[in-house]
Amino acid sequence: MKEVIDYYDRFDEWGRLEREPLELRIYWHYMSRYLPASGHVFDNGAGPGQYALKLAQQGYEVTLNDLTPRLVEQARQKAKELEVLGKFRGFHSFNATDLTGLDDQQFDASLMLGPLYHLQREEDRCQAASELHRVTRSGGYVFVAMMTRTRHVMTSLLNPQSWKPNDTIEGIRTFLETGVFNHLDQGRFTGAYFYKLEEIEPFMEEHGFQCVKLVGSSSTAGLFQQEQLDYWRNQGDYAYDESIKLMAEMAGERSVLGLSPHVMYIGRRI
Repeated sequence: MKEVIDYYDRFDEWGRLEREPLELRIYWHYMSRYLPASGHVFDNGAGPGQYALKLAQQGYEVTLNDLTPRLVEQARQKAKELEVLGKFRGFHSFNATDLTGLDDQQFDASLMLGPLYHLQREEDRCQAASELHRVTRSGGYVFVAMMTRTRHVMTSLLNPQSWKPNDTIEGIRTFLETGVFNHLDQGRFTGAYFYKLEEIEPFMEEHGFQCVKLVGSSSTAGLFQQEQLDYWRNQGDYAYDESIKLMAEMAGERSVLGLSPHVMYIGRRI
């Protein structure tokens, strides 16, 4: 996993969610419906901690984990700055495939919004899902993000030079068959695995979860150019907030899931 750590040591992951704020707003729109009223939440693959910090600010106790130590330390510093460090029970740098050190059924709810992107081998994805199941209490909700194969094909067709080897039809066909992507340009996005929509529910069910809902991270906003979003922003706070609310509502419709770069699986641990 050295490649993943090296990438996130250089990449501004905190800035990504600031540049793409719809993801956090849309995901939180649904998380807030299914999270328990209180309790201990696990943010697994938390990056620099935007979701974990939001949970802490809402009064939850939080345990944070990310493979990249620099991001874990960034999250710790942000927690200090926001004066919510006391809500955190732990900051860890475990691989999501091995959460040894965390107790069985320790958490009332769990997030895993990143690790499955970077696990290209099926056995590793299975182990990460099994570990998430182990540490989440029976009946607890989980929120798991996956990248979608259809959207990446669309992105590759639109911007082929940015996504080599998907700059050829043969490369795209191979990707569409396998879901495995390795960028030919050094320093670009890490090796990744992209799911077919129809794979997601059976995969999670196989590892002890019952699907509640699938949500697209950016909903129909994936079709918008910046000037189109700016139009609604310039109409005033009410119009902009209502436009985001509409996008959030549509994010749960199956007809738009394939348009979104990421899909969040919401499920219950059986």
